[in-house]
Formats: sequence, structure tokens, C-alpha cells
Amino acid sequence: MNSALRKQIIDAFNFRHACKTFDASKKIPDEDFSFILEAARLSPSSFGFEPWKFLVIQNPELREKIKPVSWGAQGQLPTASHFVLILARKENSMHYESEYILDHMRHVKQLPEDVIDMISDFYRDFQTRDFRLTESPRAMFDWASKQTYIALGNMMSVAAQIGIDSCPIEGFDKDKLEPLLEQEGIMNTKDFGISVMVAFGYRVNEPFPKTRAKESDIVEWY
Repeated sequence: MNSALRKQIIDAFNFRHACKTFDASKKIPDEDFSFILEAARLSPSSFGFEPWKFLVIQNPELREKIKPVSWGAQGQLPTASHFVLILARKENSMHYESEYILDHMRHVKQLPEDVIDMISDFYRDFQTRDFRLTESPRAMFDWASKQTYIALGNMMSVAAQIGIDSCPIEGFDKDKLEPLLEQEGIMNTKDFGISVMVAFGYRVNEPFPKTRAKESDIVEWY
């Protein structure tokens, strides 16, 4: 790899931090946020089934309704240029016999029927035997949620590379927030649950120096 490109990427990772408050007067250009969303859309997922949805919450009144049940987003909700709720699919749509999975293979992947039959067998064995995901609805949701974090990481990484700050947020009351969003008509809780939030914008203050464990403490070679 070109050394200048390598440095550019590492500099972006050092630039990125969990920004708690943004400059509310600065808005991310449409083309830059489309770039961030495209990184999410192109992210990998297990079997390529894309178990996610991204809700971009720009309405100030809706943000105010979300705030009381999102203790980890008190500084970000009022100030972020863009605020995203990342949803993960539940067992209802991720089960190997679900209509969503079959429709995705036919109309998104555009696979022939014999290939669909083969993948369906692999997917059934994976869910029932290898990962035992069918043992509980929570197991299935947690598996889907893990995949949304791949998209989350890609969104934050590409944002940092173009000088945009971000903050991943898990500080919310899931049991209160999901009914609120369903009542607002923007979420179907039968098929989806909230996995994580992420805010984007431009920092007000410089962060503390980044601290991480040494590579020798976390990497083992065999």
C-alpha cells in the first residue's frame, strides 16, 4: 500500500473520537452524508441478508421526543447535524423460513431457484445447529445487531476520513423508545428493534489524546 494512503487512513482513525457535543451551526453537506450512508449500504452481512434499516432523524420535534428516553444522547440529539437510529431485524424476518429472506434472495440477490434452495439449506443448518439462533428471539436479534455494528464502524470510519465527527450511542431505554417510534409511525416493531444510535457533525472542542492498549497486549500470533 502507498505509505501516504496508509498514513491518511491511520490519521483518520486518530481523528475519530466519540464526540459528545457538536457545533449545531454546521451542517454536513448532502453529498458527504450520502457518502456515509453508501458506506453503510455496501457493508458486509452474514449470508448477505442485510438485516438492517437506517432511520435518519432530522425533525427537531422528534429528536425532542427521543431525548427523554436516550440518556446517552443528551448532548448529541440537540446539536448533531445528522442523527441515525440503526435498526436490526428480529426473528420474524430473519428466520430461515421467513418471507423476507426468500424475497431478498429472489429480488435483491436475483438468485436462481436451485441456488436459493441450496443456500436455504445452509442457512437453516447455520441457524439451528451452528449458532443455535432459533433457540430464542433474543439470540436472533443479537446476531442481527452484531452485523449492524459492521455498518456502524464503516460509517464512522469513512466520516472521519472526510473530517466529519461521530459518536456511537447505546445509552437509551429500548423498551420505551421502540413503542415511541412505532407510535410515530416510523418503526415496525414486529420486524425491527433498535440496535444502536450514531450522531454525526462537527466538533466544538478538541478531544483528549487517544488512549489504547499496546498491540503486544491484545494481539497473539500462533
